[in-house]
Amino acid sequence: MAADRVAWKESVLVAHTGRTRAILDIPAAVLLSSAKVVNRSLARHHQARLPQPGTIIASSLTSPIDALYLAAIFDPIFTASYPSTRLVHRISLFEALLRAFAEPRLEPPPNINLYNLESLIRKHPHRAVVVFPECTTTNGRGILSFSPSLLTSPPRTKIFPISLRYTPGDITTPVPGTYLTFLWNLLSQPTHCIRVRIAESVHNNATAVPAAPRPASSDGYNSNFMDTLQDDVSSSSETLLGSDEGDGLTPAESRVLVKISEALARLGRVKRVGLGVKEKSDFVRVWSRQKRRG
Repeated sequence: MAADRVAWKESVLVAHTGRTRAILDIPAAVLLSSAKVVNRSLARHHQARLPQPGTIIASSLTSPIDALYLAAIFDPIFTASYPSTRLVHRISLFEALLRAFAEPRLEPPPNINLYNLESLIRKHPHRAVVVFPECTTTNGRGILSFSPSLLTSPPRTKIFPISLRYTPGDITTPVPGTYLTFLWNLLSQPTHCIRVRIAESVHNNATAVPAAPRPASSDGYNSNFMDTLQDDVSSSSETLLGSDEGDGLTPAESRVLVKISEALARLGRVKRVGLGVKEKSDFVRVWSRQKRRG
């Protein structure tokens, strides 16, 4: 509850900034130096409850504004996760913005450098690391199955689930390639309110015994496939889960991912669903075909 109050205070300040900027005909979602003022004000009162350097942010992903907001408030390192591997790809802020419009991918592109989260944190101890565990954008009405990338975080590192929602919600980009629609919706409204909720930190307390490794692919990166969580633990949030979830994970690893996804579901007041990147790819393919016929 305390974390929710912190997040609500932050969202109100950001919305007020938007109304002020609207007088100058600048879109309300643009976060400038005032975002740093918000961050300092919150840090003074709730420093232990907010992401700090050396922590991990497990964020929802619904809009390119997500990355812009996180960059303005926390100045983190951005990463891209994939359901087929526990490793992450370090990306720039610009690449994080573009990924909100990109096609969902089951596997990382060839010939890129992949890292585990522990090595990134050790290499950059003065920065937070952002992970988008759903691997692709959603419409904000459900939590997709997670990538296992969060399982490479050190046991003592805090993982902060963060949910970002927008009012009005027309600047989400669940369908790839909607650049013009996003810009039109963004610029047609004088104000977009960002509601940010931050949960209590979670630790990767999975057992040190890893799941049985899968053979490495010819591209040189691990090929552990999507966890798609198994709901074998008690939950206070509503879930819709597939029967094959939890493949390739130990029970302790599944519990860690379930706990984080439940936190995101509670913060966003939505359900966890047994769908992932593959299902979204199938949906996008059918939707694009019907759009061309129309």
